Amino acid sequence: MDIFGTILAPFKWLVSAIMIGFHDGLSFMGLPPANGWTWTVSIIGLVLVIRAALIPVFVKQIKAQRGMQLLQPDLKKLQDKYKGKTDQLSRQAMAQEQMAMYKKHGTNPFSACLPMVIQMPFFFALFQVLSGITAARQTGIGIGAMSHEQVVQFDESSIFGAPLSASLLHGGGGDQVVVWVLSIVMILAMTASQFITQKQIMAKNMSEEAMASPFMRQQKMMLYILPLVFGVGGINFPIGVLIYWTTTNLWTMGQQFFVIRRMPTPGSPAAKALAERRAAKGLPALPILGGKKADAEAEAAAAAAVIEQKGQRPQPQRKNRKKK
Repeated sequence: MDIFGTILAPFKWLVSAIMIGFHDGLSFMGLPPANGWTWTVSIIGLVLVIRAALIPVFVKQIKAQRGMQLLQPDLKKLQDKYKGKTDQLSRQAMAQEQMAMYKKHGTNPFSACLPMVIQMPFFFALFQVLSGITAARQTGIGIGAMSHEQVVQFDESSIFGAPLSASLLHGGGGDQVVVWVLSIVMILAMTASQFITQKQIMAKNMSEEAMASPFMRQQKMMLYILPLVFGVGGINFPIGVLIYWTTTNLWTMGQQFFVIRRMPTPGSPAAKALAERRAAKGLPALPILGGKKADAEAEAAAAAAVIEQKGQRPQPQRKNRKKK
């Protein structure tokens, strides 16, 4: 076994154990053990377990994203300070000041990618499990926590006539036309859901300062690059893996929709929309996640803008004059 396989071995066991747990539960409820839909629901159950376990990490990701967006004006000033300075000492000083700034605000550029990074070992483990089903059946062995009998059941299972272990590029038995059509539909759904998720974040949940930052220019590039990478790579993914990744993308889309609507970034269009909805109902402004002073100021500004648009300008308070 190579180093990569050794690292993934515990993940393969865990992934297959969760699938088997759902599969056995569904079989106990009366669903056929070798039916493709039984295994499909088991894969969806795997997604639910992993994503539910990642909710605390997602909360940290939201806080880190807020911190990075609030940090953009200071980062711009730092970049202007060292603009044109290419010597080693200047680069080191700039890097040290950046790290000190990240530490002060409790964030860093890599926190936003943390949920995806954590998911990748499970994704590759599932890919190896499903890709090795046919070979394991032929050699008479199991994979991870799956026995040889369960491997045979999975290899014989299909949805709409397409085996879950089949892929667009390599086939895998069953009706090849159905395999191609279902694979293409799943690849399009996978890439579209990923693109829409990132697009709604950039369109609704980022302030004007964040949108104008150099960091955001990189994010715009990733908006198109990542779905393209997964779309091209999807031709190698078994249908079971495509089901997993599409389901997790749909989870992310729903999760982001909830956050954008209920806990938007201060100064973003979504924050202004939330302030308008609460003002229309006569409700006070919600406290912003993270508790930063800048957050509170942004929320207050949004609320004031809503009141002003409605023609209810706040009356100036008369200051008490000091007695002579």
